Amino acid sequence: MSTFKAPKGTYDLIPPDSATYLAVREAIAAPLRNSGYGYIETPGFESVELFARGVGESTDIVTKEMYAFETKGGDRLALRPEGTASVLRAALEANLHKAGNLPVKLWYSGSYYRYERPQKGRYRHFSQVGAEAIGAEDPALDAELIILADQAYRSLGLRDFRILLNSLGDKECRPVYREALQNFLRGLDLDEDTLRRAEINPLRVLDDKRQDVQKQLTDAPLLRDYLCDACKAYHEEVRELITAAGVAFEDDPKLVRGLDYYTRTTFEFVHDGLGSQSAVGGGGRYDGLSEMIGGPALPSVGWALGVDRTVLALEAEGVQLELPASTSVFAVPLGEEARRVLFAKVTELRKVGIAADFSYGGKGLKGAMKSANRSGARYTIVAGERDLGEGVVQLKDMESGEQTAIGVNEIVAELESRLG
Repeated sequence: MSTFKAPKGTYDLIPPDSATYLAVREAIAAPLRNSGYGYIETPGFESVELFARGVGESTDIVTKEMYAFETKGGDRLALRPEGTASVLRAALEANLHKAGNLPVKLWYSGSYYRYERPQKGRYRHFSQVGAEAIGAEDPALDAELIILADQAYRSLGLRDFRILLNSLGDKECRPVYREALQNFLRGLDLDEDTLRRAEINPLRVLDDKRQDVQKQLTDAPLLRDYLCDACKAYHEEVRELITAAGVAFEDDPKLVRGLDYYTRTTFEFVHDGLGSQSAVGGGGRYDGLSEMIGGPALPSVGWALGVDRTVLALEAEGVQLELPASTSVFAVPLGEEARRVLFAKVTELRKVGIAADFSYGGKGLKGAMKSANRSGARYTIVAGERDLGEGVVQLKDMESGEQTAIGVNEIVAELESRLG
């Protein structure tokens, strides 16, 4: 028994379950790669100030959940709690917005870290796939990202998820709503921390999950009633484009999300089979974030989808992904000459794209065949001195049990033919 265990709130991805996570990441990324999004990878830690400015100093992420530390050189860094601020920082630093082809379309996959109370579907280390379209203000771009996320989920076989949609207005109309909401919140029976949050960013209070707070918010003013004409028209076009694409959604006037940088379009993907942690992903437009972190005005939109929660959603719906076999052929040598010959054939099989494995450690026939069974291989190649003396190996179909003698030099061609 090992002395060490994974830290609280984290998990290890190990076979065979890890294959499902890889398949989910691939399914989410596939429609992005087909739509002009290029891959980007950023460091696992960034300046604390990047997240304080971008995510918002009043958010729980920054005030309570961020893993922050000081380096030996005195720099204040934080493990990344989300992806958007890092990706935008990287795009600005590389001057991607100056290449003359806006929007800059990027996708990413990685681990993120938040010090939260661990429970099923909420971890301190979690995995996301995200997409950002930087440098263009266009309802079609917002609609594109929502449609691509819907496409990814459906390609996995998910059906019981819902898309919630709202508009958070912009710098023209949100201040009027902000004042109306603050006046409403000041009249409620809220604790000091919540009242302080209401003065910094009152929209964050709408995102409070506590029942005693939500009960008091029943009659809170709604942002949709304060949208300016430009934001109304923008939001209506997003709705029309999504509808025309056949993607169902629900208008949710109280949807605000948990990050300060969102403007106009905001959306969330929820799955009712996950209990309290029902959000499997979300995103929105963040037109002012570039300026917040010291860049030029670059209207942008993006989303992040949780790999962990998507896997839980698949389990909730009983969806079994069709995963490629990790091993198609397993070689069992009996004797030193057979080890040399079959190891060479396994190498040849791998070169032509056939997943092949080998009985290592000098096991006897019985032990080696147990390993072949555990590997899930469709075919097993068995060879001993007598077989090789006749220039053949025994090819066993592990499903039917049928065994056939095949010429040593015919192994690769025969298996290519059988495995298609």
